[in-house]
Amino acid sequence: MKVFGDDTPTLKLIDCALRVFVIPLSVASIWLTVTNQQDNSLYGKLESSNLIGLEYMVCISAISAGYALAAAVSSWVKYLATKTWVFFVSDQVMAYLMLTSGAAVTEIMYLAYNGDITVTWSEACSSYGRFCSRLKLILAFHAIAICCFFLLAVLSAYRVFSRFEPPLVPSKEVEEERT
Repeated sequence: MKVFGDDTPTLKLIDCALRVFVIPLSVASIWLTVTNQQDNSLYGKLESSNLIGLEYMVCISAISAGYALAAAVSSWVKYLATKTWVFFVSDQVMAYLMLTSGAAVTEIMYLAYNGDITVTWSEACSSYGRFCSRLKLILAFHAIAICCFFLLAVLSAYRVFSRFEPPLVPSKEVEEERT
């Protein structure tokens, strides 16, 4: 029994809403990251462009926002909406890219708060508190966007695989005949 089918307006609406919801989250992450900087009289100026992981997150967020917009629009075009495999693969790729960029930002935040004693890198958040606070907000927006892409990946997988019948499980009698 199918709860949602490909032509169900509810599933299509949830799919489109998640895609549209990702756009402002990604744009906010980008804007907060690009404008995140703090000057310290002892250590100098810290900018997001000094950290390659943040630049990677900005690039992936821009790609995800563009993809989410294109996918939201194309999901309403009948010819493209029937290409469920395209959405399935691209949603999976975007979910993993978002996850890797989120991991990079998480590592930067961890190091900023805790440092790394083995390489004599002290924590930086005591000197750059505002930068670190914005980094938390950036990570929160990015994490919500990751969750949206995870849900989109699950929805697109459902759309693809619900078209097929489940595999038949052989009965015990058939198993006994084989042995």
